[in-house]
Amino acid sequence: MSRFVHLHTHSHYSLLTALPKISELVKAAKSDEMEALALTDNGNLYGAIEFYKECKKVGINPIIGVDFYVATRTRHDKEPNVDNRRYRLVLLAENNLGYQNLIKLVTESNLDGFYYKPRIDRELLTKYHEGLIAIPSFSGETSGPLRVNDFEKAKEIIQWHKETFGEGNVFLEITHHPDIENHEELTNHIKKVAEESQTPLVAAHDVYYMKPEDKKAREVVLSIQNGGGAPLSNDEEVGDFSFISQAEAETYFKDTPEALTNTVLIGKRCNVELELGSWTFPNLILESGKTYEEELRELAYSGIKRRHLEETKEIVDRIEYELNIIKLKGFAPYFLVVADLLHYAHEHGILTTIRGSVAGSLITYLSGITNINPLEYKLPFERFLNPERPGAPDIDMDYADNRRDEMHEYARVKYGRDHVAQIGTFGTMMARGAVRDVARALGYSYGVGDRIAKLIPFGSQGFPMTIVHALEITPELQEIYKKEEDVREIIDMAKKIEGNARHISIHAAGVVISNKPLNEIVPVQYDPKEGNKIITQYDMWCIEDVGLLKFDFLGIRNLAILSDAMRLVKTYE
Repeated sequence: MSRFVHLHTHSHYSLLTALPKISELVKAAKSDEMEALALTDNGNLYGAIEFYKECKKVGINPIIGVDFYVATRTRHDKEPNVDNRRYRLVLLAENNLGYQNLIKLVTESNLDGFYYKPRIDRELLTKYHEGLIAIPSFSGETSGPLRVNDFEKAKEIIQWHKETFGEGNVFLEITHHPDIENHEELTNHIKKVAEESQTPLVAAHDVYYMKPEDKKAREVVLSIQNGGGAPLSNDEEVGDFSFISQAEAETYFKDTPEALTNTVLIGKRCNVELELGSWTFPNLILESGKTYEEELRELAYSGIKRRHLEETKEIVDRIEYELNIIKLKGFAPYFLVVADLLHYAHEHGILTTIRGSVAGSLITYLSGITNINPLEYKLPFERFLNPERPGAPDIDMDYADNRRDEMHEYARVKYGRDHVAQIGTFGTMMARGAVRDVARALGYSYGVGDRIAKLIPFGSQGFPMTIVHALEITPELQEIYKKEEDVREIIDMAKKIEGNARHISIHAAGVVISNKPLNEIVPVQYDPKEGNKIITQYDMWCIEDVGLLKFDFLGIRNLAILSDAMRLVKTYE
């Protein structure tokens, strides 16, 4: 039975701020017999679905939360040297409504409130307060007044939170960091104001790495975040932000046992149940009034004439066979949406092609998606789609790369701008890059890190090389690791951060089209590199987990070249 639950934890999805992988957090909680665990990454929900699945797998109650940045004024204020300061507020989803409100808050903080960091404000908290438990953290709005002994102001802030989130849904966080200057004094002030305002306390140990000996590795990633130019100081980082055990928590908070009990009570209160793996499709409106299956059937049979074929028994049998499987799997709307996208491209002179196993489908040939008759080339449909296949069909749509944006715009206009986004993907610290980053952060010259990195072999697609494997198969790397202390320091440190998320960017092709506004299903943000493009915070696997189909819009340079060549030939005929 749990005696303490971690409610303030960060994973490596708090980009270049924390170290733990989600599997490590969940494994540690399970081994310490914790019945629940929260994930509260900085201003995002990147790891929410992975965390939920990992917890459910081992029988731990997943508490989905966010450690939010709160604007000191409003999220619209973006004045230099004024609005780059922020408060922190941990919000935990008590139920599915709370989870949906977290999605909306994260989305708004990125699309509307971003200034250095994604920020929310009181207006958004008032609008999206339902189903949430609020915990002003040690860096929260209440701590500022308490640091200058302004207890009345702190009580006003607490009262606003209670009026917003409801009595019993607001807790004040206390932590144990006696080596941080003035920490104990502030803790005592928090206890005092909690008693005077009758606000329950909750114990926390904000986690940024798994073990105390990992604190220097966290310094390294913070240095990488800041450019990694200056060497780290030799001073020991103040404060321990490791994943403490229940026994340690009981020792740290022995004077406030109610704060420990409240973590367990919150863990029991928070019950988000997500329906994963149930597909939703774009809201394709059919003017004919037919069902999706009827529309696809009509499109297929009319395609016989368009393709100048005879309606033979072989063709009819194959059509019916494929239609039955498509109906069984429920994917008729997917085929209609793809057919519509490609029809638009053809109508507007955008050169396209389709490749892969979809060429084995007669339905796609007859509906204008593919241009190869699978019967003529004896291509099997089952490699593309069959009753046993667990996933969705995957049709890669290749467009001339200089006109792919037109296809994105068509989808946004047809289905709604708030229903369409490109899929986010995470760049990770791969073996070679991790070594170079660590060497720079530790103050070594470029040549030192480059020398080590070049001894690490390249991996193959889908099987990236790891530092451990490189040491096993590269004798020269083994030798310098054993003999040279600097090399050993760099490699050992790089192993601690290898595989961690470094940044989020746009997936090369993936687009989601939802049947309702995306911020009701998935958090979105602007792409950090191209600020006008909206991307999902969930990657392609998590997108499919929440039931959204991935549409692949690939930009192919050769198609643009061919299109230009065709245009020039017609011009000079």
